[in-house]
Amino acid sequence: MTDPSAPENHRTLKAELLDVALEAAARAGAFLRDGRPADLGVAATKTSAVDVVTEMDIASEKLITDFLAERRPDDGVLGEEGASSEGSSGVEWVIDPIDGTVNYLYGRPDWSVSIAARKDGETVVGVVAAPMRGETYRAVLGEGAYVNDRRAHARVAPPFAQALVGTGFGYLEARRARQADVVRELVPRVRDIRRGGSAAIDLCDVALGRLDAYYERGLNPWDYAAGDLIAREAGALTGGRPGRPVSPELTIAAPPGLFESLRDRLEELGAWHD
Repeated sequence: MTDPSAPENHRTLKAELLDVALEAAARAGAFLRDGRPADLGVAATKTSAVDVVTEMDIASEKLITDFLAERRPDDGVLGEEGASSEGSSGVEWVIDPIDGTVNYLYGRPDWSVSIAARKDGETVVGVVAAPMRGETYRAVLGEGAYVNDRRAHARVAPPFAQALVGTGFGYLEARRARQADVVRELVPRVRDIRRGGSAAIDLCDVALGRLDAYYERGLNPWDYAAGDLIAREAGALTGGRPGRPVSPELTIAAPPGLFESLRDRLEELGAWHD
């Protein structure tokens, strides 16, 4: 028998998860903005010598996970810098404590804190805080997307040749070379290419119409979980290769019409190959 209170309970849960995500992102964002050391350096590397981690990445993730443990102790966690726990509530938090670490390391403004909540595997809440922009992007599944208190809307699709397209590059040499080949093929066929350095912000920029489209190979769930939901709730389509969802293999976000054109072009170019 269907529980008549289930939809209301689900709405209440989403509202609670949004409040928790907003507060966690705000705390981490303020900490990163106000506490950045003048002599910030690289604490470790991951996949290559240019794939860096700073002490602030680690501290930000701890701040977020400690807060989540206090507010939602039964939830699971998946964090970029190693935080991982199963949980028993059916809710999992997907955390990027600094998305755009190289930007942050160099004192550039395009970095963010990305926090998403999944319920039984489905992303239901996404929050991306960009303190140096003075903006927080948020979405709840089925309830639209917002930047601060303003509703976010993706652009109406332009012709492919007039599209401003964002992308990013991985840290492994062979992958970067392949991604450069794809960009070289695209540049003459679109308005221009932008490389911002934070996948979460790029996805939010699609949601706000600051980019017409975005694609990248090699993202991890913490890179796209929140931004993917925000882009979709703003009216964009998201996905990977034809018939596949967003994944580390390929992530694409664009309004209907442009999405299909970009996906098909990337398929022709084999953009999922390293």
